[in-house]
Amino acid sequence: MERLGTSAAAAAAALLLGSAAVMAGGPWGPQYFPNVPLTTQDGTVVHLYDDLLKGKAVVINLIYTRCTASCPLETAKLAQVQRLLGGRVGKDVFFYSISIDPKHDTPEVLKAYTQRFHVGPGWLFLTGKDEDIQLVSKKLGLSSPTDAWSRDGHQPTLMVGNESTGEWMRSSAVENPKFLARMMSDFFGWKNGKPVRTYAAPVAIPRGGKGESLFNSRCAACHSIGKGDGLGPDLLNVTTLRERAWLARYVAEPDRMLAEGDRLATALFAKYKNVRMPNLGLDSEEVGALLSHIEQRSRAALADEARRPLVEMHPARK
Repeated sequence: MERLGTSAAAAAAALLLGSAAVMAGGPWGPQYFPNVPLTTQDGTVVHLYDDLLKGKAVVINLIYTRCTASCPLETAKLAQVQRLLGGRVGKDVFFYSISIDPKHDTPEVLKAYTQRFHVGPGWLFLTGKDEDIQLVSKKLGLSSPTDAWSRDGHQPTLMVGNESTGEWMRSSAVENPKFLARMMSDFFGWKNGKPVRTYAAPVAIPRGGKGESLFNSRCAACHSIGKGDGLGPDLLNVTTLRERAWLARYVAEPDRMLAEGDRLATALFAKYKNVRMPNLGLDSEEVGALLSHIEQRSRAALADEARRPLVEMHPARK
């Protein structure tokens, strides 16, 4: 996580926001940000600086709706952050997701995408001219680290900023939603009294091991184990309901199976409102650990369910 204040050196500010045009010794504003027109998911034309940034606290990322990598996970996690922040979104802070595939991602396509992820007020999805979006992404420090414009190569990154104070910070878009909400509260000075973990602090590994850690960080935004469907299916007992080899491959490369027209992958895609399961880049060991965790959690959930009638019949038994 990188934070930059108005007292930071101009060179450091330029490095973070990708330009040497930052005004020395002060926050960047209309002289730095291009006031290009963008179009929202509702078809409204807005201007980057005048309408979206000026005087506002903002959270910005890059996505595209056909993404098979991190975008679905980013959007699902930010949707959780939006719910955690409640009424602050659209009042104290504004979320913006800018499409890097503007030729495909028309306002209508973006609108459908927001509906699939249950996006609430205060979060705009934006499209525009390709050259304008490339410029905006560069100015915001969100462009691909490579020289080529690579859609699949874009990083799952958030730029969190307060235009009024000139403070900006880059963070991961796939962090734990509770951490992101707490970090934003602290960054914007909402004084919730809870300390924010830094990346230098030790990270506790869940007692369930690698499988639990992977599930919590990569899967929990869309799936539960025994608590009902979310953006994706409830995974309770999935290791017995699905053939193991199919399941392992689907976890490893869902995008390829969907592209191949796999019958079950296609049916799941349609059933869950065309929300793409991202390719998380897991190796075979990680896939095995994740499936083992789902299996263990499923057994525990089913055992709890089997004991419940006894507890209800005999309240003294614990």
